[in-house]
Amino acid sequence: QVQLVESGGGLVQAGGSLRLSCAASQSMFRINVMGWWRQAPGKQRELVATITSGGSTNYADSVKGRFTISRDNAKNTVYLQMNSLKPEDTAVYYCGADLQTYSGAGPFRYWGQGTQVTVSS
Repeated sequence: QVQLVESGGGLVQAGGSLRLSCAASQSMFRINVMGWWRQAPGKQRELVATITSGGSTNYADSVKGRFTISRDNAKNTVYLQMNSLKPEDTAVYYCGADLQTYSGAGPFRYWGQGTQVTVSS
């Protein structure tokens, strides 16, 4: 069974910073892409940032220059450092990971339970 456990959300004033963490508790799969998505009330879930096992990153235009995604492959953990937060960053942030079996099946997308980030003006 694969679990993605997120932490680090909370309430912060505009201009502040938060750091999200997501640890994948599993050892039977190869983790390819890990990343963060977010969903604001009444809106669809959108990509925030992703990172491959080799360290290649991809960011939504709205967070470029403010957010930094990183990854510790040995710990199966992905981080999202969020700086210069804006009220429009308020959302539930979901960790996602694409896992593949060592025999090549997959990838299979897994999601964390979500963590609330609220930015006050």
